[in-house]
Amino acid sequence: MRRRTTRRRRTSRPGEKREPVLVGYGVRTASTRRRRRKGDGTPSVPESSGGVTTLEPAAQPAGRADDVRALAKPPVRKLAKDHGVDLLDVPCDGPVVTRAAVEAFIAGRRPTAASPAATPVRSVEADTRIPVKGVRKATAQAMVSSAFTAPHVTEWVTLDVSATMELVERLKADRRFAGVKVSPTLVVAKAVCLALSRTPELNASWDEAAQEIVLKGSVNLGVAAATERGLVVPNIPGADRMSLLELGEALADLTATARAGRTQPAQMSGGTFTITNVGVFGVDAGTPILNPGETGILCVGQIDRRPWVVGTPGAASGAGERIEARWVTTLAVSFDHRVVDGQQGSRFLADVASILRDPALALTF
Repeated sequence: MRRRTTRRRRTSRPGEKREPVLVGYGVRTASTRRRRRKGDGTPSVPESSGGVTTLEPAAQPAGRADDVRALAKPPVRKLAKDHGVDLLDVPCDGPVVTRAAVEAFIAGRRPTAASPAATPVRSVEADTRIPVKGVRKATAQAMVSSAFTAPHVTEWVTLDVSATMELVERLKADRRFAGVKVSPTLVVAKAVCLALSRTPELNASWDEAAQEIVLKGSVNLGVAAATERGLVVPNIPGADRMSLLELGEALADLTATARAGRTQPAQMSGGTFTITNVGVFGVDAGTPILNPGETGILCVGQIDRRPWVVGTPGAASGAGERIEARWVTTLAVSFDHRVVDGQQGSRFLADVASILRDPALALTF
């Protein structure tokens, strides 16, 4: 025989009001207060079970009961907690506090030092405008014209120039060069002039109207100089016909005139090939842009001490080779590919590098 069981239903006590519970919202206790609606400037009023209401001050009393709790979803409660917001202070439409209402309250309140949402305000300084005129304006226009007219190609080589540095020291001790500031740039300038004699295509220009290559009759060697007015490129006419001493004197005069701001426009026109030395700024190398009307430009990087493999190459085991600290630099040549092909550009760069590796090879040119 089956035993009949009965389930006892819980009955409400007399006078007890049942409250429906929504999961995650919490239970509203008897000690609640009416929430302000958006835009309502009236203070909150508590509700009593007897239906009689009394006005409550707008500010929450310090002794507010802990069982007063607003209805809100758990993610909304966490958002409010993270930003130090009391949900009872958040105005909203309806009985449940929404995320949008909390976010609006956070955005509209005045940040305080104790508020985690407060972020420091960074001061913004005004921009500075520098008028481009004179030498800087002319240089900018020339570089844009060159970059978008001539198809540039750049090649690189890194080499040991210890022999060149030794030559520089000997020249400094030579009485004939007593009044000349001898530097590696002087040897580079001479090497460029000698290399151009074997590859004259880099000492040329492109005639767009006639569609012809114009080989120049002499080397007007431009040397880029950084001045307070900007970058200027005066040139030395007939540099290929000068001795090393004459070339050194011309370089010294060119540099002094440029730094004093006395370079004349005529001295910056008619160049056929340019040398730019970025090594003085501690830079290893760069990709130079051609001066308008020229076909080649050589960039010289800084000359510093680096570990280098020296000695006579031996067998596959590397016998006869050793590592030493040597003076090393990087050269980069850019050229107009309409005038100079890869073979010509590579030969020119290789010739300059060979002379700087061993200046005695200059006697063979």
